[in-house]
Amino acid sequence: MATDKKIFTDSGIEIKELYNQPVNNPGLPGEFPFTRGVQPDMYRGKMWTMRQYAGFSTAEESNQRYHYLLSQGVNGLSVAFDLPTQIGYDSDHALADGEVGKVGVAIDSLEDMEILFKGIKLDEITSSMTINASGFILLAFYIALAKKQGADLKKISGTIQNDILKEYAARGTYIYPPKASMRIITDIFEWCAAEVPKWNTISISGYHIREAGSTAVQEIAFTLSNGKAYVQAALQKGLDINVFGKRLSFFFNAHNNLFEEVAKFRAARRMWAGMMKELGATDPKAMMLRFHTQTGGSTLTAQQPYNNISRVTLQTLSAVLGGTQSLHTNGYDEALSLPTEAAAAIALRTQQIVAFESGAADTVDPLAGSYFIESLTNEVEAAAWKLIEKIDAMGGSVAAIEQGFIQDEIAKSAYEYQRQIENGEKIIVGVNKFQTTEKNKIPGFKIDEQVQTQQVEKLKAFKLKRDQDKVAASLKLLNEKAISGENLMPAVLAAVENYCTLGEIADELRKIFGEYK
Repeated sequence: MATDKKIFTDSGIEIKELYNQPVNNPGLPGEFPFTRGVQPDMYRGKMWTMRQYAGFSTAEESNQRYHYLLSQGVNGLSVAFDLPTQIGYDSDHALADGEVGKVGVAIDSLEDMEILFKGIKLDEITSSMTINASGFILLAFYIALAKKQGADLKKISGTIQNDILKEYAARGTYIYPPKASMRIITDIFEWCAAEVPKWNTISISGYHIREAGSTAVQEIAFTLSNGKAYVQAALQKGLDINVFGKRLSFFFNAHNNLFEEVAKFRAARRMWAGMMKELGATDPKAMMLRFHTQTGGSTLTAQQPYNNISRVTLQTLSAVLGGTQSLHTNGYDEALSLPTEAAAAIALRTQQIVAFESGAADTVDPLAGSYFIESLTNEVEAAAWKLIEKIDAMGGSVAAIEQGFIQDEIAKSAYEYQRQIENGEKIIVGVNKFQTTEKNKIPGFKIDEQVQTQQVEKLKAFKLKRDQDKVAASLKLLNEKAISGENLMPAVLAAVENYCTLGEIADELRKIFGEYK
């Protein structure tokens, strides 16, 4: 007997008791609109890149963690930077006090970058760097290091996140106003196309939008809208969509509702392909939505933390069944501290077990043809288009962010989610149901308080041994290029090669562009 109980996803999509109606044909994998995946053979041809997001304390300590992860089977590095680095301050700046090396690694100079990747050949790995406002400076550090290693820049591959719009909307690590930020981003598109053609110039990020409290539908609607804004800015600069379009990548969150998440990934691919075609792309590779996934940090609980291993496993499955190109799995202890080495190892083993033991990677798009999955993919897509139409009517993402629309929508969803947890409508195991009296014995990861002192001393010594005339000339050139409107990247690269620090470069541009408040 059918019940009249109604069940909804977090996006408000009603889940029917039974799905038995055929739905539209989703097409073939590797073919437009790529609903079923961007490669015809997916993981049978190439397994997703297994990354572990890591970076803490000093470049020396982070380098040790990278070597450990590489020895355990990681095939791509993912760098976390501390807050001062993210917002363009050197470790000796007053505003850096208390934050040096805390949520990521402190990188002030090319010397720090050399230590960070010591013993690691940049032309043999791919690196993803979660950096936005100061992403152009970190890219310059990375390229300068690759040149010092004698690498062929045409073979260097990796990604800088470089997605400033979601910083204004959800995360807050911005420096310059939107117009200047968009100029820097399109400068990177243009420069990389010529100098480092395999580099992914942006990772348009829904991850932080979801972490801020959005639903799955909002995550893809706001992310694809931001993507559209970047494409339009590049087109206005006269760049070729069929060239830069191939180097755009995306970064999504994987949450606990397995089927909604799979539907979200499939819908996002189909929507982006249609959007890029409408914007003028004719090369199928410029219409492909390629994405990295990270399991949901905000889903991890401090209560009964070992339950997080199960959550991460479900989220891993959703990313793999949804066709991700690259994946980071969170440590079970991350609601308590940065992940310990043991927690990072379990997180990596979770990916490896799904890859090599579960059978989930054996065939392409294994859930295709499911009445439920195909219906849900359609419903997620329809709901996301409605939001995108609202944003377009406001004049696009930049205008919607300036008017506070995107921020307000995320805040409403976050409030509603928390309300449902607190009144018991939504069950979080170990938090509002199935609780136990706990004595937390999870060993947390601690950052040595001496890290800041060490980093500041190292920076002081670094500044004393460089050629001050070259530093001054480099900053003057950067200032001139910022005013003239020329591409900034050659001047930034010259500055880092002449040992200007991250903070000096960011400050020089603050003089021209101002700061976003």
